[in-house]
Amino acid sequence: MSRETKIFEYLDEIETTQEYNGYFCSVKEALLIVIIGSLCGLRNVNQIHQWAVNSRTKEFLRDNFGIANIPCYYWLLSLLKLVKPESLNNCLEKWVYSLVGENKNLTLAIDGKTIRSTSKMHKYNKPLHIVSAQISQLGLTFSSETTEDKSNEIPAVRELISGLKIDGMLITADAMHCQKETAKLIIDKKADYLLNVKDNQGILKSEIESYVQDSDLQKFMDKAETLEKNSGRIEKRVAFTTNKIDWLFGKADWANLCSIGAINRQVTYKKTTTNEWHYYILSRNLTAKELLVHARCEWSVETMHWLLDVHFGEDFCRVVDRNIQQNLNSIHKIALNTLKLFKTNTKDKRPLSKIMFACLLDIDFSISILGNL
Repeated sequence: MSRETKIFEYLDEIETTQEYNGYFCSVKEALLIVIIGSLCGLRNVNQIHQWAVNSRTKEFLRDNFGIANIPCYYWLLSLLKLVKPESLNNCLEKWVYSLVGENKNLTLAIDGKTIRSTSKMHKYNKPLHIVSAQISQLGLTFSSETTEDKSNEIPAVRELISGLKIDGMLITADAMHCQKETAKLIIDKKADYLLNVKDNQGILKSEIESYVQDSDLQKFMDKAETLEKNSGRIEKRVAFTTNKIDWLFGKADWANLCSIGAINRQVTYKKTTTNEWHYYILSRNLTAKELLVHARCEWSVETMHWLLDVHFGEDFCRVVDRNIQQNLNSIHKIALNTLKLFKTNTKDKRPLSKIMFACLLDIDFSISILGNL
């Protein structure tokens, strides 16, 4: 009798690039093998296959998931190649949306990452660049969109936003996506935006900078600050917000723009201090304290990208097939989501690496992780 969690149920909806009857091993079973292997911290398909053909693992997969046959390494790769990446991403999206439910008061951070190994492979015309949407408060990757290089990230982000159910959410992104069309799209999707303003919007940045840097005007802005000390590193962050922006040139060109914000970040380490300012436009009124929280949410997607490299060596993956690369990226995000949910639900304080290693040492432990969803 097989056990299934919600994500496994969504795998029934997987579409393939060509017809396949799954006589020996189904596509869903192949995905299950790779997902569970990834939970065990195995970094590539070769390692996962060696793990899967172990007698103890074979017994575990048969008894708990009804997987009677393990394909050979090359057939496992072939099955991953058959999967349409967009259909696996849709499974990820539906699964996470079912977990979020009606909780709309969330921050969605969007950013892209280039898989560096693909820039060195002749079969890729350009490096593979994957844009991801991360629900910051939960640490869950919501959805992804693939483009051939970073220069196409702006339209990729718009396409990603267009396909998501984001009503009520606050969308945050870096300065590249501080674009009027992107802001309007977010508003049309009944969400709000928090966009970083830099030199690509020179006039807008100059206007906000001149206002915020005026010490007399600062007195009329909401203000909050935080101070963090860690291993000899001291970081002070001071935030300002105001919704009195009738003076702002071009305000009407930005959909529902109602507030501006700024954060001054001072970092002192080993007698050296750096000082930098970040400026923001918002379609939702936030206090300075709220701005400090939501602006930091943008880092969550960068943390996820770092985890993909640390735990799965994504930047060193030498698979030359585009479909497999994209599908492995989604599978690794499913694994990270599952581990994050386990830590949240059980209050487990161990780092992800130790939980993954515990799964590898005791395969039955992975059932407690999967069954906790």
